[in-house]
Amino acid sequence: MPVRTEKSGAVWTVIHSRPETRNAMDPASAASLHKAFRAFDADESARVAVFWGEGGAFCSGWDLKHAAALSGAEALDPFEFPDEGEPPMATMGPSRLELSKPVIAAVAGPAVAGGMELALWADIRVMEETAFMGVYCRRWGIPLIDGGTVRLPRLVGEGRAMDLILTGRRVDADEALRIGLCEYVVPEGEARAKAEALAHDICRFPQGCMRADRRSARAQHGLAERDALRLEWRNSKAEVTRGIEGAARFAAGKGRGGDFGEV
Repeated sequence: MPVRTEKSGAVWTVIHSRPETRNAMDPASAASLHKAFRAFDADESARVAVFWGEGGAFCSGWDLKHAAALSGAEALDPFEFPDEGEPPMATMGPSRLELSKPVIAAVAGPAVAGGMELALWADIRVMEETAFMGVYCRRWGIPLIDGGTVRLPRLVGEGRAMDLILTGRRVDADEALRIGLCEYVVPEGEARAKAEALAHDICRFPQGCMRADRRSARAQHGLAERDALRLEWRNSKAEVTRGIEGAARFAAGKGRGGDFGEV
């Protein structure tokens, strides 16, 4: 199977395994990843997912050998984005899913072209110091259709995004960290372990509050400040009562000195 899920408590690690292609995305992989992340979101026992490519590569993009066998625009008909309703699976699999829970991308080796778009889809990116990203599809005349032109400017700003989109150049981990394209850089071979450790940390917090804040942060894009503040309040006010209960636990001695254990 090109995709499998390994579970450690509330942390699910979704693994893409086509190492012979540097985890390039073919239809079977895309469908399997889409199914795996939908299952993660639907399972009440799951809290945080880690997305990892086995064999030293996150994802080298769309499988160009598969793409070369396609003929005409009708090949993209199954992925057409409708004006209304839920969109179908994307060419890269899960990149159109709007999950209710966080995903952490553990990036080793290349995360390029569509693979970069999958990394951008995640909430947090952990890159190994030898990992790299880039809009490598620029050289083949293939556009970004899995969220790259939407999510990249939101992460790094329009000017930097335009540089990366127009030039298609390689972005190594140290630059990615500097410009906000990733959040952590770790030694080679340690991305999965770091991502899973972060995931377990996130699992310890009250989940309703965490998910409400995540939802507000994602939903505010494009809104005027007052509209965004209104959305934040309406989205999160139900969690305030629970937060007051948490404040009472703090007053009783929990969480002092930055200790988040058993809060």
